[in-house]
Amino acid sequence: MNVLLKKFRDALFSVIPITIIVLILNFTIVPIDNTSLIKFLIGAVLIIFGLLIFLIGVDIAIIPMGDMLGSTILETKSIWKIVLICFLFGFSISVVEPVLHIVAGQIDYVTAGAIAKSLVIVSVSIGVGALMTLGVLRPLFNIPLPIFFTIAYSVIFVLALIAPPEFISISFDAPGATTGVLTVPFISSLAIGLFSKRAGKASEEDSFGLVGITTSGAIMALLVMSIFARNVDLSHTINQYTNTSIPSNSIAGSFLHLVPSVMLETLSALLPIVIIFLIFQVTSFKLSKNSFLNIIKGFVHTFIGAVLFLTGANGGFMEVGVIIGGTLTSLENKIVVILFGFLLGAVAILAEPSVYVISKQIEDVTSGYIKGSLIISAFSIGVGLAVALSVIRTIVPGLKLWHYLLPGYGLAVVLSYFVPNLFVGIAFDSGGVATGLMAATFILSFAQGAAGVIEGSNALIDGFGTISMIALMPVLTLLIFGLIFKVKSSKGGTQKNEQ
Repeated sequence: MNVLLKKFRDALFSVIPITIIVLILNFTIVPIDNTSLIKFLIGAVLIIFGLLIFLIGVDIAIIPMGDMLGSTILETKSIWKIVLICFLFGFSISVVEPVLHIVAGQIDYVTAGAIAKSLVIVSVSIGVGALMTLGVLRPLFNIPLPIFFTIAYSVIFVLALIAPPEFISISFDAPGATTGVLTVPFISSLAIGLFSKRAGKASEEDSFGLVGITTSGAIMALLVMSIFARNVDLSHTINQYTNTSIPSNSIAGSFLHLVPSVMLETLSALLPIVIIFLIFQVTSFKLSKNSFLNIIKGFVHTFIGAVLFLTGANGGFMEVGVIIGGTLTSLENKIVVILFGFLLGAVAILAEPSVYVISKQIEDVTSGYIKGSLIISAFSIGVGLAVALSVIRTIVPGLKLWHYLLPGYGLAVVLSYFVPNLFVGIAFDSGGVATGLMAATFILSFAQGAAGVIEGSNALIDGFGTISMIALMPVLTLLIFGLIFKVKSSKGGTQKNEQ
């Protein structure tokens, strides 16, 4: 019962702060029509309960699968079997990720179907599977994390130079869409299950970094896709992002209209991982009848939760984000929208349960030298700045996303060579886990709304990119804390964190 209450609290806390902000804005400077507001509130309720049921399913099915997969890989002597296992599971988990479906749907809508939702999901999932495989193999070949990330981001920025500019923003937003409520628990449990049996400091260090490695694969995959799709006609890009995809005027109809397609989409996405599980159950896992039925029960929870979650997000929750983004940006005083962007980012990151997990990890790693509360405060300020800078990029002509990301990730890679290895893994992981539910739904739709009212802006170029900014700030924050910790500690870190 305590576990259930905790998950309900996590789901509630993920949505309530944004809901309160929307209600305050509605009664002050951004009045929202009653229909949209009611749809928003219904969507918020559906997201809360959908997320609760989904998280229960993740606990029952996905996390145990990650542990079992890690044990299976440990027992596998063939490199090719490891590659096949990791790729299949990485691909399948990413395909099911609800946050990825939301962002891919927005890309499909904004490009008027020129960049299909299915193409984005499959491309990203291939990248996730490929890089998760390399991430699992990395410790086996003793490749240090800083070197791995140097190679990965060098490849990314070379691809970015070749890729069409219209695809840059959506490509760098991909990691936040990939590392959602399903993928992160699975990858984390896989890393723990895989490396926990290794002795000494290497085990602890290798348990982190796999999420960060996986996210780089999502960026690479979409950049490669864009190079092959450079001739796609994007002349019909929709600059005014609105929720016109739902042809019903009734409030209930806005949600009921979505249910059949969402159910079919979720079932299609979940089916491959169920099939793979059944195959591994016969060949490797060999669970007892009760354990097997428990995993199946977890899949059912995952399905129901995802359907509620996606219906709530698409049925009205994100529509209000677009309205607020457009209305605030239309004001003559642009400082208002910049300040709201800061507030939105600062509050949204506080609603991510994973942020508190990371802050506790850092406090433990430094034996209390760096307080968790300090990490959370720094995260809040950093993500607030990320959203504010994204708003400025939309407003100021000529300011491009790479003006932020190139120096940002360049600094991150350089810092990775000067901080304890444990900080490197946790820092790059944090970029993925910080871009959770609110970033992919409300904040991204807010950015779309802002881009839609700026003359000369492009919803594809200027409306995306905010998630990538949010992902960058926690990485830099933790690496800077790691450097401070190393410099101020007489031994360059606690005994167990020395490089």
